[in-house]
Amino acid sequence: MIAGIDIGSRSMELVVLDGDSIVMKRKLPTTFDPSAQINKIFTEIDVKRISATGYGRKLVTEELTGCECISLTEIKAYALGVSHIVPEARTILDIGGQDTKAISLLGKGKVAKFEMNDRCAAGTGKFLEHLATVFQIPIEEFGNYALEGDEPLMINSMCTVFAETEATSLMAQGKNPRDIALGLHGSIVRRTTNMLSRVGLNAPLVFAGGVANNPCVVNMLKEALGMEPIIPDDPDFVGALGAAIHGTAQ
Repeated sequence: MIAGIDIGSRSMELVVLDGDSIVMKRKLPTTFDPSAQINKIFTEIDVKRISATGYGRKLVTEELTGCECISLTEIKAYALGVSHIVPEARTILDIGGQDTKAISLLGKGKVAKFEMNDRCAAGTGKFLEHLATVFQIPIEEFGNYALEGDEPLMINSMCTVFAETEATSLMAQGKNPRDIALGLHGSIVRRTTNMLSRVGLNAPLVFAGGVANNPCVVNMLKEALGMEPIIPDDPDFVGALGAAIHGTAQ
């Protein structure tokens, strides 16, 4: 059996493959002690090889010395994972905890072009999570809350701190909070559609990562692009799946 793990800033996902079949999936928060979480997620798992991706991929080699460990970039992992799930896919959008990736595919998991925002949390899951706390709404409910808005109010800044200031100012003016939330979601979609246009948007488009679970982002993305994005089951496991596939090929 081969394990693939994607260690992100907010969470880590594990996929175990036996041949072409997924036999196990696990997910844990990364926390401020990712080393301990890596050991925890591999509890009672016996595999031939571990293939790691994500910002914490080097920790796997340090923590799990009794097993063969290899690594790959997130771009390659997502290309392999998406191509396995949707072979005809030509574009990938991944919005994770603290980065956003737009990837153009040639087919068979090969990357034509990509763009990645990993310098700050602007337009990512962390951006939404922080602003949901401003509205005192659980992040799991923030998307549906925003969908109840009638007209998205313009939020000009993608900086988390400045966007919060804009949202607070609009609240003080008596604006509908749901319209403000809708505007915040709209700012993310504008940023991501620009990234997609720069790498070259071709259908089918696969939307992966944790933010793909947000119904408001999905709906606004569909309207902005004029196409229905394909959302895999468990979209936050795509990177781990791609890592596992890479591990089986070694």
